[in-house]
Amino acid sequence: MSDDASMTSSESRTAVNRRDFIRVSAASSVGVVVADMIKPVIAATSSEETGQVGNFIRKVKEARLFDLSPVWDENSPIASVNPSYSMKLNRTHAQFDPTDPDLSDDHTRGTRGQFGDGGQLSFTSEVQHFSGQHGAPSIDAIGHIGRNGFLFGHVDAAAATSDLRGIGRSGVGAHLDVVHYPTKLLVNRGVLLDVARFIQGDLSPLPADFEITARHLADTAKRQRVKLERGDTVLIRTGWGKFFTEDPNLYKGPSSPGPGVDGAQFLVNHGAPVVGDDTLTFERRPPLIFTPTFQVFPVHMLLIADNGINIIENFFLEELAAAEVYEFLLVVPPLKIRGGTGSALRAFALVPKGDAD
Repeated sequence: MSDDASMTSSESRTAVNRRDFIRVSAASSVGVVVADMIKPVIAATSSEETGQVGNFIRKVKEARLFDLSPVWDENSPIASVNPSYSMKLNRTHAQFDPTDPDLSDDHTRGTRGQFGDGGQLSFTSEVQHFSGQHGAPSIDAIGHIGRNGFLFGHVDAAAATSDLRGIGRSGVGAHLDVVHYPTKLLVNRGVLLDVARFIQGDLSPLPADFEITARHLADTAKRQRVKLERGDTVLIRTGWGKFFTEDPNLYKGPSSPGPGVDGAQFLVNHGAPVVGDDTLTFERRPPLIFTPTFQVFPVHMLLIADNGINIIENFFLEELAAAEVYEFLLVVPPLKIRGGTGSALRAFALVPKGDAD
């Protein structure tokens, strides 16, 4: 991509169209997520409203969608500090056995014939051992990280987690659980800073020991001709997303690239309320902070505990990068789990059809 700051008239029109699409869609964030659910309501609206809603639905359906979520299963990489994951069917479509006395939820039973209907109905269900830090991507709630005994806003961290039902169930710090992720950020302008392409010159991943600095982020934005605006959700590509499924052991190994404190401060200064990347821990591992004292996860403490910025990990950004799509409408819907320390996401990006063809 040329470093020339000037854009052709065609490029300028494309950028304007993309910004218009993102602005209009984000302003109607709930509509984006539930566009199909709106259809039954249209008949009860005026003809003018019908036209507006219909046009909005068509606009969204015409957009190109990028799925930013890899598949999650028992082989997916999990950080060593987080609990293990498991899933097991506890009800199957097999024949019901009336002589089986075990009715517990974690005991597997067949269901066909259970209801006295001649074996017509059967169903299946599962029991999962799942954490707010599981999922791909997964988002950290603001109450997930503390510094020196305090959560964001100088909330007492121990008091906020003294009730084991979840963050804030004690009455302290309830606003810091995942339920309180701002609704205005469910659908937002997203910006991808493809640092891997900027450094490597192609789609290959960054080295495991690479620390992303403020200069890298600023220069990448300049090369991509993308302007960061306050309130943007900023995603960073290291190229490690492909290892999530191709090489999980490497992905969760002792080293991976990511922002250091300098890079994280750049994100704070640019007013990003949410940041994410395509690695297990977002920040460079291991950290290079030894002064004034050794720190573990210094970027998490700076972003979450000090500044109230949500971190999203385990994005799949390869398709966005291959299409050179750097601005988009980003949909990030956490589960509303009271007291939750985080949530799995089914995240996706939308762009006008012509932008990524």
